[in-house]
Amino acid sequence: MKDDSTESPVQARLEALVRDLPPDTKLPSYRQLQERYHLSPASVQRMLADLARQGLLITRPGSGTFTAPRRAARQAADLSWQTLALGSRAGLGADLERLVDPLPPELIGMSSGFPDERLQPVGLLTAAAARAARRPRAWSRLPTQGLPELRAYLAAEAGGGQLTDQNVLIASGGQAALSAVFRHLCSPGEPVIVESPTYVGALAAARAAGLVLVPVPGDEDGVLPDVLADAFARTGSRMAYLQPRYANPHGTVLAPDRREPVLTAAARAGAFLLEDDWMRDFDLATSPPPTLISADDDGHVIYLRSVSKPVAAGLRVSGLAARGPVLARLRRGRISDDLFVAPILQQIALDVLTAPGWPRHLAGVRRRLRERRDAVVAAIRELLPTCRLDLVPAGGVHLWLRLPDGCNDADVADAAAARGVAVNPGRSSFPSEPPGPFLRLSYAGEEPPALREGVRILAGVIGG
Repeated sequence: MKDDSTESPVQARLEALVRDLPPDTKLPSYRQLQERYHLSPASVQRMLADLARQGLLITRPGSGTFTAPRRAARQAADLSWQTLALGSRAGLGADLERLVDPLPPELIGMSSGFPDERLQPVGLLTAAAARAARRPRAWSRLPTQGLPELRAYLAAEAGGGQLTDQNVLIASGGQAALSAVFRHLCSPGEPVIVESPTYVGALAAARAAGLVLVPVPGDEDGVLPDVLADAFARTGSRMAYLQPRYANPHGTVLAPDRREPVLTAAARAGAFLLEDDWMRDFDLATSPPPTLISADDDGHVIYLRSVSKPVAAGLRVSGLAARGPVLARLRRGRISDDLFVAPILQQIALDVLTAPGWPRHLAGVRRRLRERRDAVVAAIRELLPTCRLDLVPAGGVHLWLRLPDGCNDADVADAAAARGVAVNPGRSSFPSEPPGPFLRLSYAGEEPPALREGVRILAGVIGG
């Protein structure tokens, strides 16, 4: 396995190569650089990204990576003053960055939570974008709460008749909505309860807001209500982040008999529940369970639903639903963040979600995701007998794989990347020390043959 301590000298050699090449020279491919410097694809990607940030490289889509035009020589700037000015900031680690950055084409992608572009509704998006661009409101200011028709659609979808458009606020994608809730409803130093394990992006947003993470465990039926109630009482927390539907990373669904106790725990604590319904569209075998907010009469649930997952990663649109003064707080906070979400994006989202072809497209995506999930499950059971797959979720895009005792999940992920497959070490999903080694395997980004090959590579790493 690669020793990260070798990266600094190799980085220096690679930078020297780039600086010695004439401007506009095409660099060798990722694979050639990997072989020349004995690095994993992920390490090559990180190094080239750093050189691009320095202005030494430029990427031309479809053509490759080239040395940048040279600027006139000047004395090197002294940027050391920034160290003191920036200070330290907890929570701004690289875990989320690694999930969002596109992978090199040489890697089999089993790390991203976004479905690949082959599952995007390209036709629906193209038609919706053309219509939206012709509408006068596409380039005007909307109500800061968002496009009324989109808000009404999301209210009807989430609330079971209990919500209206007045209960919904449009935000710039799920991550922006998470950040807004944590920053505008909580103060730095306050505790926030999270499931353990949970979504890496939620952990990053909470840490960036200066919050103290309070982990609570769950089982195959979701979060444990008694433990949640105890955490509220013990810490005085006024916020808990939950994913009742196909929780990331392990895929559990909050059991029907736990839903009322969970709501009761929040009500007794006078606290909010942030319900992240990120996998609403990807029920692969069952009817979707009702949302928590549809059973909440007293305004304890703040509901989050992103349309980026089912439609396209680049369509940064989401909705926050809530009752009472909390929505006014969030609306004013969102205005301070970025005023409002681009009207044209809101109109495109509405047009796609209400298009006659949308249900048919979504049915096709679910079918292909089932095929991909089943291919990975079959390959794991055949090729990874020493690993445990305790749950095959009936929806979502991830599997949660327990590695044998003694394995180091980060080392396994690095070794897998060096052999051509990208996976996520489970430790980044835990708000504190993990109870064991896990991998989060996504089946959303590749077709079944590539996914099976990815598992075969993992078997070689774990077995070797």
